Amino acid sequence: MKERSALSGKRKALIACGALLGVLLLYLSLWPVPIDPAIYEPEAIPELEGATAPNDVLRESELALVGQIEGPEDLTLGPDGMVYTGLLDGRIIRFSVSEALENQETKPELVANTGGRPLGLSFGPDGSLYVADAMKGLLQVDLDGNVDVLSTEANGVAYKFADHLDVGSDGSVYFSDASFRFGVNEYLYDLLEARPHGRLIKYDPQSKETTVLAEDLYFANGVALSEDESYLLINETYRYRISKYWLQGPKKGTLELVANNLPGFPDNIRRSSKGTFWVCLFTVRNPIMDRLHPHPALKKAVARLPKFLWPKPAPYGMILEMDGNGNILRSLQDPGGQKLKEITGAVDDGQYLYTGSLHNDRIGILELSRVPDSHWQR
Repeated sequence: MKERSALSGKRKALIACGALLGVLLLYLSLWPVPIDPAIYEPEAIPELEGATAPNDVLRESELALVGQIEGPEDLTLGPDGMVYTGLLDGRIIRFSVSEALENQETKPELVANTGGRPLGLSFGPDGSLYVADAMKGLLQVDLDGNVDVLSTEANGVAYKFADHLDVGSDGSVYFSDASFRFGVNEYLYDLLEARPHGRLIKYDPQSKETTVLAEDLYFANGVALSEDESYLLINETYRYRISKYWLQGPKKGTLELVANNLPGFPDNIRRSSKGTFWVCLFTVRNPIMDRLHPHPALKKAVARLPKFLWPKPAPYGMILEMDGNGNILRSLQDPGGQKLKEITGAVDDGQYLYTGSLHNDRIGILELSRVPDSHWQR
């Protein structure tokens, strides 16, 4: 009788497990999701070799504001010589480089609070700070803390994710709307959907008008003008590529692919002090994600999982130095992200390279003269 009772108990447990598994399979197969994934077949992940061979250059960086800030996604240099950045809590802060290097306890100075999520920042020729705020749109901030909303839509379509920008010598602001479908807290949905929701936009400060320069971009991200302002570069994070948009010359108004199948997710991009470009890779490529992309049903299943079960970015710090034709000149790295990881912003003043991160709690300060690279000198 005891053996029969034990067998009966095991049978009931198996039936219960089977029923639970069935419910789970139905959930992963049928539960509504907010995405309509496309089939995307990425190229094979390139090896890290040559100019992208692993190195630990970024570990030479000094650190500033450690533990005092969260999410300094982008950085820019102010006319006062200070470094400016926007934080997860909506604040825009600035700090003195010399003070930060001398004293780890240096406190950042509050400039303004946008009440949103400030991402890309750049000063214009009038001394105003322009900000791409993922939640508020395109903003203008003065150093007294006043925040003006300049633009919230283009062609009747509201910005869902104003991301990065650069400002021309005439005051024109070129910025990206990473996605008109998914917001700052939903960017992983945009990755899974793999559809072109991004736009490149121009704001004219004289007419107050916005013009869509390019659309159908796959998570339009970093924007950077060339030194002569004849073109700008724009990153498409979820296609691992960078394109050149011509502002002058016979190709004016056209988009030209210059870098494809990058070894990581390109985030922000900024022109360096010597006319090349710093391209920040948020992380290296994820083989699991690349294998999921050709299978929309599997991507829907992932979207149904709790987010802590989604594929995670590998902790890695990487910045590429690239010319305007997409040639990678060198890379600065921190494999494993021991000191700096998930780098999304980089700017230099010729002496130091400053780096920020979407999620980290610090600013990296790398003395460029310590970088073993003969071609840095202009």
